[in-house]
Amino acid sequence: MRGQLSEEVRVTSRAPQGSVIGPLLFLAYVNDIWRDMESFVFYRKIINNEELEKLQKDLARLGEWAVESAMKINPGKSEAIRFTRARVKDPLNYSLMGTLIPEASSCKYLGIILRGELNWADQVNYAVKKAWKALHFTMRILKKR
Repeated sequence: MRGQLSEEVRVTSRAPQGSVIGPLLFLAYVNDIWRDMESFVFYRKIINNEELEKLQKDLARLGEWAVESAMKINPGKSEAIRFTRARVKDPLNYSLMGTLIPEASSCKYLGIILRGELNWADQVNYAVKKAWKALHFTMRILKKR
């Protein structure tokens, strides 16, 4: 009802959802995630088996960090993607916390669809589809007037 306040509840952990300081506290909490890592954002140019092993080692370190920091990571929501134009591709066998990371042919990063074959077909199709939706929406509104 208007004019009434909810009763107070003591928050013993975490930042309240929707708070301004929440994202800043999260960044402070995960700031040491890169400690002892050799890869950059779990991206690595793989030119030989040694580089492959380094990336897997970094994934193992990420799992260790998660346990140490009491951070829950869902390996089932992870995907491995390879950016190459090579025709012969060995399967990717990366794992995180004992779970095999499935290989994907494309991924969405910061709103852009990146394809492993280094072409823009998926991104172009996505943009065209969004544009058609916006056009149809606009046309429906204009027809009503």
